[in-house]
Amino acid sequence: MNVADAMTPRSDLVVVEIPGSRNDVLEYLQEHGFSSVPVVKEVDGEEVYRGLVSRDDLIDQPDEDQLALLMREVPTTTADTSIEAAAELMVADGARRLPVVDGDALVGILTVTDVVRAIARGEVDGDRQVGELATRSVNATHVETPLPVAEREIGLAGVPYAVVLDDDASMAGILTEVDVVEVARVVEGEASTGDSIAEQDSEWSWEGIKATGARYLPTRNVELPVGPTRHFMTDEVITVNGARTARDVAQELITNDVEQVPLVNGTELAGIVRDVDLLEGI
Repeated sequence: MNVADAMTPRSDLVVVEIPGSRNDVLEYLQEHGFSSVPVVKEVDGEEVYRGLVSRDDLIDQPDEDQLALLMREVPTTTADTSIEAAAELMVADGARRLPVVDGDALVGILTVTDVVRAIARGEVDGDRQVGELATRSVNATHVETPLPVAEREIGLAGVPYAVVLDDDASMAGILTEVDVVEVARVVEGEASTGDSIAEQDSEWSWEGIKATGARYLPTRNVELPVGPTRHFMTDEVITVNGARTARDVAQELITNDVEQVPLVNGTELAGIVRDVDLLEGI
């Protein structure tokens, strides 16, 4: 299977063009809920691929408005590259998406989710047991941790989740970026996407940066309620054991629209299986 068989083609992509501005990117990210946008430029009547702009780039350069200075180069692939080779590149570079190019032209985008779908459908090898692929280090928090603290723990850990433990250190649920987004009030500059910002001394006010997830809007100011994490977590958690295959888990991820599932040994938490872990299996 090649990249062309799994990618999102150029005809289905929204891009931003040079010359452009920060607001062009913000509009795209907020409207579509993605974490990055391809950048192109017209040269002699032809569209030429130039790079990507992500939430991280906007956050790292909050005072920069010019698109040409915000964008960055990222690894690319070609349509005739094998899915296995593209997955290897994603894992090696920590990239969740690869622009697909033909010379200087953008022909599509391949994402981690695209590869996971291919595994789920049996189009690439998914026979390895996830016990071999799981990450044994697990990001965790406590049921009574204030949500802003738990969210910051997620950001500092560089992962999009925290397994939530009760007083007996048993798994009570999982807090993901999706759970946080549902209750977050976010603001970018003067354009609020939620309610007005609380006063600086308000217990609801949290000044911070969120840059790791797949669904976060590109904001510099985020307001979160300070209630305990147990009020916001997902308590019905899908788990898998180490004998399940990568294909089985890929199907669980796609069906339930999640990026990770806890790995259990009996009733004990033994690790986490993330979508990127499945890529290592092929």
